[in-house]
Amino acid sequence: MSRSDWRDHAWHLVHAEPQAPALHMALDEVMLDDVAAGRRPPTLRIWEWAGSAVVMGRFQSLRNEVDAEAAHRHGIEVVRRISGGGAMFIEPGNTITYSITAPMTLVEDMSFEQAYEFMDQWVIEALAGLGIKAWYQPLNDITSSAGKIAGAAQARRRGAVLHHVTMAYDIDAVRMLEVLRIGREKLSDKGTTSAVKRVDPLRSQTGLAREAVIEHMVETFRTRHGGLVRDALRADELARAQALARDKFATAEWTALLP
Repeated sequence: MSRSDWRDHAWHLVHAEPQAPALHMALDEVMLDDVAAGRRPPTLRIWEWAGSAVVMGRFQSLRNEVDAEAAHRHGIEVVRRISGGGAMFIEPGNTITYSITAPMTLVEDMSFEQAYEFMDQWVIEALAGLGIKAWYQPLNDITSSAGKIAGAAQARRRGAVLHHVTMAYDIDAVRMLEVLRIGREKLSDKGTTSAVKRVDPLRSQTGLAREAVIEHMVETFRTRHGGLVRDALRADELARAQALARDKFATAEWTALLP
């Protein structure tokens, strides 16, 4: 099968109301299956969060990554996604998260590294338009001279690819370090004073409201990739995702899949 181009596809945009963390995990799986089956066109989905969360990668150990007691104390839900990669700390209004669900032909014969870089090109262009010189940092980061801006993860199945990215708009680093063990270790080497601040690359480097950054990103995608049709979650998609969230993504068995 030959590789397709972004402009070979009729892209749809879904930007729904805030959803619970487990429901976001389920929506990714449902939409990936639907794009693979041809029930949904290739889609850019902008996420809104109904609550704070730690999102672990599919292959991460729960106790190695998360301080469960601290997460509980702060009311932070811990969920596990279907894609690999590292843990993400989420605060509503302080992160920009999106996923791209596309036919596999878009990344046909690409390595994961090539696919990450390819799928992130548009957002690096969008950041440049906001005055941020950013670049792809293998394997799955977007970074700038002021530090890491975003982390990506991918999953591929049955002829479709899911690529999602969480970008730091303005994160409470103190809280993040209480909850994420790995971040604690990384930053303790650099001295704790550098950690007691907000991780705010998008807010500080653009001076724009989060909504304005998202609007610019969507416009860049639309211009670069040849259109973007406004869409919504379909009733059956939402119903299947709600059932999947209840039966899989919100369960202790799935979250502690790797204890």
